Amino acid sequence: MIWEAWFTLGVIGLVMLALVRNWAGPDAVMLGGLTLLMTGGLFSDGRLPGPAEAIMGFSNEGLITIGVLFVVALGMSQTGAMDLLASPLLGKPKKLTSAQFRMMLPVAGLSAFLNNTPIVAMFMPVVSDWCKKTSLPAGKLFIPLSYAALLGGTCTLIGTSTNIVVAGLVSDAQSQGLFADVHIGMFTIAAVGLPAAVLGMVYILACSGFLLPSNKRTVATLETDARQYVAEMMVQAGSVIDGKSIEDAGLRHLPGMFLAEIERGGERLVAVGPEQKIHGNDRLFFVGLVESVVDLQKIRGLVPAGTDVFKLNDPRPNRCLVEAVVSHECPIQGMTIRDGHFRTRYDAVVIAVHRGGERIMQKIGDIILKPGDTLLLETHPRFVERHRNRRDFFLASAIEDSKPPRHDRAWLAIALLGMMILAVTLTSVSLLHAALVVCGLMALGGCFTMHEARESVDFRVLLALGGAIGIGSAFEQSGASTVIAQNLVGFAKPFGPYAILSAIYLAAMLFNMMIGNIGAAVLIFPLAKAIALTEQLNFMPLAIVVMMGASASYATPISYPTNLMVYGPGGYRVSDYFKIGLPLNFLIMAVVIFLAPRIWPLT
Repeated sequence: MIWEAWFTLGVIGLVMLALVRNWAGPDAVMLGGLTLLMTGGLFSDGRLPGPAEAIMGFSNEGLITIGVLFVVALGMSQTGAMDLLASPLLGKPKKLTSAQFRMMLPVAGLSAFLNNTPIVAMFMPVVSDWCKKTSLPAGKLFIPLSYAALLGGTCTLIGTSTNIVVAGLVSDAQSQGLFADVHIGMFTIAAVGLPAAVLGMVYILACSGFLLPSNKRTVATLETDARQYVAEMMVQAGSVIDGKSIEDAGLRHLPGMFLAEIERGGERLVAVGPEQKIHGNDRLFFVGLVESVVDLQKIRGLVPAGTDVFKLNDPRPNRCLVEAVVSHECPIQGMTIRDGHFRTRYDAVVIAVHRGGERIMQKIGDIILKPGDTLLLETHPRFVERHRNRRDFFLASAIEDSKPPRHDRAWLAIALLGMMILAVTLTSVSLLHAALVVCGLMALGGCFTMHEARESVDFRVLLALGGAIGIGSAFEQSGASTVIAQNLVGFAKPFGPYAILSAIYLAAMLFNMMIGNIGAAVLIFPLAKAIALTEQLNFMPLAIVVMMGASASYATPISYPTNLMVYGPGGYRVSDYFKIGLPLNFLIMAVVIFLAPRIWPLT
């Protein structure tokens, strides 16, 4: 190999070591590797692409599509649409295996017909909230989420871009008069992909319990000294929870919070059980932490008690929650919230009150304010700037991610998502084009603000992907990939056709781990074509092996975008992907090598 190939392999090895040892985040590591390759002159040699090739990954359509899909996912989460769709499917499982099964089955099913990247993007906030509500460990759910999407994508022609690319390469070969008997239809690959997906999910259910980390997203317990609020909420008449029991309405076992009392028609119901039904206009008194009150605000059918919250100047979706501590110089201290005309004076509504260790089980308007009381307010974001230096409050700070959901826009968001899916499935419109149109319509429809859209894009994921594409380009252009593939298959030839199939799969899997699925498919396909012609083999099983091997994206976080997307939320290390993903790679390989030549004879 030329020195550029050795240098590229050295940089890739250093990148893998940095990821395994967790020296820095994937974005910093990938950009560092790309910088080393550029500094070494790999993108300035006449035989290789210029510097523009190094940064071409950042203009890659797939990378931009992922960025846009973050915004589409925001529209689904901010309106509560994804929770509306996913809650009946996910339910409230008590066991980890039940939770994983409930999640993986619909994700795999959807991924067979839709691009798996948006599916994972849509499910991520839902799974995150699910972890908080059920106390399930996030570390045992996010990798299965990504893997389920990958496994489902291998079951149909349109399930993953890898299959589409290979089918296109087969079509190009047929236009040259080759492989006339090869036909890859919509469900051709399902003969191998479906058994592989089933066994793959069984493996995840059986082994993830001890192979994945127990990274729980815990909420502080109520027995600690954490600040507790008493929040008064009202059940909307005619809402989805009107007439349901506390259990069925999802108001039991709330993380960091419990339902203390119900007020109905002037009567107080205490020590309410899970079977107690709630009705429209019931006032519910919750005791819990500030993070839990934020989650409470997002439950469909619950609104802050009283009418003041609907009289504020700003539309409710533009507001946020703010904590403010009443000072000794506050003009309304010693007065009730109602008599002090709190809303009129401050253009804010008190949602909950914390007072030391005292539990204030009164209507919000009847609470007499005292110095040192911590108020949880629903107001506009400008409140903090206005009152930060005034004497009415000792302290005023905004609560992150506390904007009330736009539940009235939920079905609009669902309709727009359905439109995107139909457009991509039934027409020639690209996913990027459809996603951009849907983002624009969601913004015009009030599903989110442009500020929220900018904040929703995880640029760390995009930087890591852009760097990985650049490194993959150097790996291919330097000739290192060709030499490795030829040596691997050359070693397998003396051992017969099955060994050749195994070598093709291993080569595709290896390249997938370093340069991604599409790069692996494009690099291995010419090699498989040459072997089929020289060894006089039926090309059909070889094409299936290329498809499945190039989609074996389980062993590293950089091998597929969805793996990288769940890396941070799951709190993973690269070693976690190796531990559960590498055995899965070889399990899928065994299924493919066993079934493909039996369904499509090699000779």
